[in-house]
Amino acid sequence: MGDVLFLAHRVPYPPDRGDKIRSFHLLKHLAERHRVHLVAFGDGPGDLGHEAALARHAATVTVVRRSKSQAMAAAQALLSGKPVSLTAFDNAELKAAVDGVLGREAIDAVFVFSGQMAQHVPAGAPPLVMDFVDMDSAKFAGYADKARGPMAWMMAREARLLMAQEAQVAAQAHASLFVSAAEAQLFEQETGAARVHVVENGIDTLFFAPDASFERPGLGPASIVFTGQMDYRPNVEGVAWFAQAVLPRIRAGRPDAEFVIVGRNPSDVVRALGRATGVRVIGEVADVRGWLADADVVVAPLLLARGIQNKVLEGMAMARPVVASAQAAEGIDHGGAINVTTDAQAMAAAVLRLLGEPEDAAALGERARRQVIARYGWAAAMRKLDAVMAPLFEATSQRSAA
Repeated sequence: MGDVLFLAHRVPYPPDRGDKIRSFHLLKHLAERHRVHLVAFGDGPGDLGHEAALARHAATVTVVRRSKSQAMAAAQALLSGKPVSLTAFDNAELKAAVDGVLGREAIDAVFVFSGQMAQHVPAGAPPLVMDFVDMDSAKFAGYADKARGPMAWMMAREARLLMAQEAQVAAQAHASLFVSAAEAQLFEQETGAARVHVVENGIDTLFFAPDASFERPGLGPASIVFTGQMDYRPNVEGVAWFAQAVLPRIRAGRPDAEFVIVGRNPSDVVRALGRATGVRVIGEVADVRGWLADADVVVAPLLLARGIQNKVLEGMAMARPVVASAQAAEGIDHGGAINVTTDAQAMAAAVLRLLGEPEDAAALGERARRQVIARYGWAAAMRKLDAVMAPLFEATSQRSAA
């Protein structure tokens, strides 16, 4: 059976946003095969109080509240020569919790979700499986390219230091995991790392299904829907670009078109978009499925994206026609079942075409659902995880048999 210490930068429950969906399914799958000990950060009230739900999957659960401000993390990073991404998650209480589990339990493997958490694994710990998910250093390099002045310097610094840290962790790990082949190949090229594997995201196609039971908000005609965490920079930049560069082109042909932004914690930039004609900012909803089901078109207009976008898989699973930027579609084997566009004009034209041809839009949505069912079930993704983890428990199995 074997014991696993599972570290996560955010409590993997409830599975209601991209990183939590992946970490929850990884935790759940490992717990079906091993005795798992969870140590994770909680960012706010929404991350706390889930111990009973997590106890269904983990033998022990430790959640440490993370309250360090970004300004404090930045100051510590500049003084220490470390990336902000690490100092933001540097925490003595969590380190002590990790040491406690390693001291009390016979841990066979350490599974680390997100690169920020590797710093908490002490030297001499059991074999490490590192789920980077995406290549964060490449994301900050992308930010640096778009920034100016001191912010460009800060983003370039973050990219450089993070890449060095990623390469160091990968060199020590039994395996490094990424969410897509594109991310894995980029990581290998940039760092020279070995033992790099792809464990893709999946989706629950019984839950995200057009014939499932859920409430529908009753959106108007020509509704264009985006879903996501709305204080996450790529989402904020994506919806701002769509509202300012794409939507006016769409409304020139369809004055009734409405861009509906759905997701928790909308930033001030996102809220300001809601004051524009044809844009509605909803904020957090209990169940995103109804909003997707009511969408005439689901859009993913991300300008910077890494890995597999759950928002795209969810739109596909709900049998909605999806229009995505090339960046948002990059990691997804969509089989031509979504429209992929490269600029504002092409995205507007694709949305207008789908709004004007509802039968073709419905057919595209059905193709998208079939593709998701065939390609992105969690069971297939977890088989790849099993292949990575199995060698770590062979010794344990041999000892038990003896």
